[in-house]
Amino acid sequence: MGDVSGVGRLPARRLWVNRITRWVVASGGAAVIGAIGLIFAYLLWVIAPMFAPADIEPASDTAVVPRSAALVDVSENGEVNMRLSHGGIIEFYDAQNGAPISAFSLGIEVRNAQRVYPTVDTYAIVDESDRLHFISTRYIVSFESGERQLAPSIEFPFGKRPLELSSPEVLDAHLDDDKLVIAVANGALLNLYRFANVEPGYPLPSPQQVTMNSVTQVSQLFLGPRNEWLYAMGEDGTVDVVGIRSFNRLQRLYQGNLATGGEFTAAGAVLGRYSLVIADDTGTLTQWGILNDSAGYRMEALRQFNVDEPAVRIVSEPRRKGFGVLDANGGMTLMYPTSGRALAYEASGLDPAVPMVIAPRSDVLIAAADDQTLRTFELDNKHPEVSVSALWGEVWYEGYEEPIFSWQSSSADNDFEPKFSLTPLAFGTLKAAFYALLFAVPIALMGALYTAYFMAPAMRNWVKPGIEIMAALPTVILGFIGGLWLAPIIEEYLSSVLAIFVVLPLGLFLLALAWSLLPDKITRPVHGWYGLVVAPLIVITVYAAFDVGPFLEASMFGGDSRAWFRDVLGLSYDQRNALVVGIIMGLAVIPTIFSIAEDAIYGVPTHLINGSLALGATPWQTLVRVVLLTASPGIFSAVMIGMGRAVGETMIVLMATGNTPLMDFNIFEGMRTFAANIAVELPEAEVDSTHYRILFLAALVLFVLTFVFNTFAEVVRQRLRTRYGSL
Repeated sequence: MGDVSGVGRLPARRLWVNRITRWVVASGGAAVIGAIGLIFAYLLWVIAPMFAPADIEPASDTAVVPRSAALVDVSENGEVNMRLSHGGIIEFYDAQNGAPISAFSLGIEVRNAQRVYPTVDTYAIVDESDRLHFISTRYIVSFESGERQLAPSIEFPFGKRPLELSSPEVLDAHLDDDKLVIAVANGALLNLYRFANVEPGYPLPSPQQVTMNSVTQVSQLFLGPRNEWLYAMGEDGTVDVVGIRSFNRLQRLYQGNLATGGEFTAAGAVLGRYSLVIADDTGTLTQWGILNDSAGYRMEALRQFNVDEPAVRIVSEPRRKGFGVLDANGGMTLMYPTSGRALAYEASGLDPAVPMVIAPRSDVLIAAADDQTLRTFELDNKHPEVSVSALWGEVWYEGYEEPIFSWQSSSADNDFEPKFSLTPLAFGTLKAAFYALLFAVPIALMGALYTAYFMAPAMRNWVKPGIEIMAALPTVILGFIGGLWLAPIIEEYLSSVLAIFVVLPLGLFLLALAWSLLPDKITRPVHGWYGLVVAPLIVITVYAAFDVGPFLEASMFGGDSRAWFRDVLGLSYDQRNALVVGIIMGLAVIPTIFSIAEDAIYGVPTHLINGSLALGATPWQTLVRVVLLTASPGIFSAVMIGMGRAVGETMIVLMATGNTPLMDFNIFEGMRTFAANIAVELPEAEVDSTHYRILFLAALVLFVLTFVFNTFAEVVRQRLRTRYGSL
C-alpha cells in the first residue's frame, strides 16, 4: 500500500489562511462586543453620580469679630460670606480661608433682617425704631498681580429713605418684577404695602389692612408667588391665605389648621412659595400646596416626610425646592420634596434660633454658631431631584390637582419645579413603534409573501430592488414630508383619509372576487402580474375615498370630524399625531421588514413546495402549512428588526409628532420618544447637571430596551428554527 500519512492535511498556505480568517472574524466579533460593553459602561459612568447618596461634610469654624449676628449670607458665586450684626455692621469674609475682606456701618441698630425673596443680594432690615431699610450687596471684580479679587460694596437700591412701620412683630418682603410687597403683622392685624414700580426715592404708600380670621397671633408670614397671595401662620399651625393680587379687593382664599398630625413646631416655604412645609411634634413634615378648582381654593397635602426628632426650624434653598430641617438637638436633615427623599443627616450642634442660610448654589450652609464664630457645612447634594419614584412613578407637583407623569425639563420661570419622569418618554417610544408597525407589518409581510411566492420572476427583479432602495431614503426627508406636507393634508381631509382604510380593502376584496370569477383563459396570461392590475385600482380607490370623504363628513360627523371626535369620543386632535407618524415611519420600516421576510420566504427549498403540491395541497395550503412555517424564523426576525428600527427612530418622530410628552394612546395626539427627546435637549443641557445625566439615563433605557427586544427575538427565532428547520 502507498503512503497515506498526508491524507486530510491542508496545504500550508490554506492552513494559514484559515487560521488568519478565524482570528480576524473572532477579533471582529470581540471588538463589537467590546464596543457595546464600552458604550454601556460609559452610560453607567455618566449616570452613576445621580444615585450617589448626599452628604453633609463636618463643620468648619471661622473666628470673626465678636458681634451679635442678625443675618448671614453667601454670595452668588460662593466666594464671600457676609454677616450683618445687630449693631448695623456688615462684614465680608473670604469663604475659603475666613480672612476678612471689608466692613461697612449702616449707622442703625438692627432688630431683624431677611433677604428680599427671591433676589439673593437684596435685604430688608428693620431697625429698633420700627423703620424698614433696603440694602443690596454688590461685588466688583478686579485683578491684582494676575489674581482675581472681589471688592464688596453696599448700595441702597430704592433710595436711603426708610419706611415708618407700625409696631412690626412679624415681617415679610417680596420683590418680583420690580413690584415690591411688604407684609407686616402685629397680633391678628396685617398691614400690606405695595409698590407698583420701585425706584429710588419711592413714596410711602398707604397700607391695606386686614384682620385674620383663624389666626389670633401671627408668628410667620410668607408672601406667595408673584405676590398673588399671602400665608399668615399662627403659633398653633393655623393659617389664613389671603389673595392680594388686587389690593383694592383682598380675598380670603383659605383658612384652617395644617398641623393635623400633632402639635405644630415649624413652618417653611419652599422655592416659589406655591407650597408650605409644616412640621409637628410627631416628627412628621407635610408639604401643603394651595389648589384652586370648581370648589374654590384649598390646601392639599402633597406628600409627607418623617424625621427621627421633631423639626423646629426649616431653612429653604434659594434656587431649588430643597430645604434643611433642624431639630432641637441640633440635628440637621436635607430633604427634597419632588423626589420625596430625606437625603442626608448631620449632628450639626447648631442652635436652631441662630441666623443661618443655604448658599445660592446649594453647596454650603453657613450659620452664626455664636457671636464670634461662623460655622460652615459643605453640602454634597448635586442631584436631589432624582429617585426611582420621581423617574418612573406619578408625582404630585405644585399647582397640580393630582399626581401625574410629566416630563418638563426647563421653564422661563425661576420658581420652576423640574419634572423628569421617564414614563411619558417610554410610553411615547412604544406608542410610536406600535402605530408604525400596525401600518408597516401587514403591508410588508403581505408584499413579501406575494413577491416571493406569487409574483412573476421578471416583475420580482424590478419590485424587490425598488422597495429595498427605499431603505436608503434619509429619514429626515420622510420627517419633513410627514410634518410639513402629510400632516396638513390629513388635518384638512381627515374623513377622506379615514375612508381610505375602509374603501381600499373593500375595493381590493371586490376586485379579487371578480378576478376569481373570470374564465381561466383570461387570468392565466397575466398570472404573476396581478400587481400591475391592482396598482391602478389602488389609485382609483384612494381618489374615490377623497370624493366620499365630504359625504361622510356631513352624514356621519355633522360636518366636522375633528369636533365629532372631540365632543363624542373625547379624542382631541393635534396636527402632528400618531396617525402621521404611523404612516411615515411605517414607510421607513416597510423596506427593512419586506426585504428580510421576502428573502426568508423565497429561500424555502423548492422540493418542499413541489412535494406539498404533488401530495394534492393547493398553493394556498402549501403557503400556510409549509412555506410560512419554514420561513417563520426569518419572518419573525424581520418584524423584530423593524420594531428595533421604529423604537430607535429619531428624525421622523422629531418632525412629525409635535414632540409633546403625553400619556395618551389617542391616535390623533402626538408623543415624545426617548430618541427625539435626547436629540432635542442634549445640545442645550448643562454638562454634568441633573438634566444632562437623566438624558444619558434615557439613552441607557433605550439601549436596554432594544437589547431586550433583540434578545427575545433571537431566542424565539432559534426555537422556530429548531422546530421547523428540519422540514
